[in-house]
Amino acid sequence: MVNDIPMYGIIDCDNCYVSCERVFRPDLNGKPVVVLSNNDGCVVARSNEAKRMGIKAGTPYYQLEELFPGQKIAVFSSNYELYGELTGRVVDIIRKEVPVYFRYSIDECFVYLDGMEQFDLKQWGEGLHKKIRQYVGIPVSIGLAPNKTLAKIASHFAKKYQGYRHCCMIDTDEKRRKALRLIPIDDVWGIGRQYANRLKKMGINTAYDFAERHLDWVNMTFRNIVVERTWRELNGEDCVPNEQLANKKSICTSRSFNGMVKDFATLRTHVSNYAARCAEKLRAQHTVATIVSVFIHTNPFREDLPQYYNFMEQRLITPTNSTMTIVQTATKVLQELFREGYQYKKAGVIVMGIGPNSPIQHDLFDYNAEQFEKMKRIDAVVDRINRLHGTETIVLGAQQYTRPDGKGKADVFANAIKHDFRSKNPTTRWSDIIILK
Repeated sequence: MVNDIPMYGIIDCDNCYVSCERVFRPDLNGKPVVVLSNNDGCVVARSNEAKRMGIKAGTPYYQLEELFPGQKIAVFSSNYELYGELTGRVVDIIRKEVPVYFRYSIDECFVYLDGMEQFDLKQWGEGLHKKIRQYVGIPVSIGLAPNKTLAKIASHFAKKYQGYRHCCMIDTDEKRRKALRLIPIDDVWGIGRQYANRLKKMGINTAYDFAERHLDWVNMTFRNIVVERTWRELNGEDCVPNEQLANKKSICTSRSFNGMVKDFATLRTHVSNYAARCAEKLRAQHTVATIVSVFIHTNPFREDLPQYYNFMEQRLITPTNSTMTIVQTATKVLQELFREGYQYKKAGVIVMGIGPNSPIQHDLFDYNAEQFEKMKRIDAVVDRINRLHGTETIVLGAQQYTRPDGKGKADVFANAIKHDFRSKNPTTRWSDIIILK
């Protein structure tokens, strides 16, 4: 490694969901906080204080009081509207600070620092952390290295050790070797659980053990391009393609229901909401999809009930990101899947065959330019209103649930997801705006 080559970085929001909740609840700083999964099922995010108490990821909510009697633990339902908006602000700051960035997940963003070799990058990273913390209120950890895999490892040290001041840089071969010796093979980006277990059975317990193996051995043992790229990056090469990080190649929206669903109308409403979310995500990354697929299944843990699982997809003649088209297609697929007599526990929509939204190859025999532009304008207006006034301010009629008393429509997600501990959304909903005394 040499110090004048372009560096990669990854900016990772620390304990993202918990940090977002604390932005408007500073009284919770230094106290144990957990965030629950959909339907308030189990713990999916923990503050450092909760981790030190021994709360494990995946702990069912109903067991918290039993396992930690008398302990004051702040509990929140998942609030993805809040998390998405606040992390979006973090990305906006990053975008203005770097030449190239790739949003990798809700709480992680890769950056490519080409042309910034003349800067003191360690000092730059520390300054970026301070700026994000001051402007948004979320702490981040920054890892810098000559490739993405090593940058992920560097961010691990930045998060774990305060001495790095939230930014760790691996810029020499000596630092690389030292870091790899301290990283368990399970924690290496690109090495999944099955591969990690397989490697440990071979006596390979750290990233350094794996990196020291010969490339021929890696190829003969795994015959997998992802594993080979991981090995090369651990040894200092830069070979994970940037386009692999830019846009998702498939988008899935799925949830378990709050209770069981027996009737087609309710199931269709769930699926319509999931399809609409997929369409919004496509537009957000300026892409279109060519395949819409739907799956439904019963509760596999209820062995006393009849079981059913099915999956089906439909290819679109013209690629699209239109909410109306994707919802209509998903509904047609669901009609083929649905079977009477079952109690369904989960459904999901997956859009695939994703590509850029321009240019689009239209159907030669069924293309109405005026209608196509009209649909684009409708989606743009709906997206803008929902950004200004909160998610689901405007929805399709198919997305609304019937009220239990049968009198009209209920809120979009009123019967869909249990969220007894959900916080407000002061940055996206006028009704939740903070009132100062």
